[in-house]
Amino acid sequence: MEEMQDTLILTDELGNEIRARIIMTFESDEFNKSYVVYQMEDDDNEEYHAASFDPEDGEEGKLEQIETDAEWDLIEEVLESFLEDNEE
Repeated sequence: MEEMQDTLILTDELGNEIRARIIMTFESDEFNKSYVVYQMEDDDNEEYHAASFDPEDGEEGKLEQIETDAEWDLIEEVLESFLEDNEE
């Protein structure tokens, strides 16, 4: 698990760039994927978003949607643990 303070630039379906703050990244052996958890910079309700990615794609990589409820459960568990550890 890795704590990050980087910015992620997303492109919406209209081609507009949206800035997001990366909260954390982690890898899952269970799903054989890497994940990024982020928050939109303009989002006042501080909602967390997540996507999978291939770290081999470099900085211009493509984010993929989370495919299963089991993946969402894993992401929520890892994020909760990460946030608890950072509260201390």
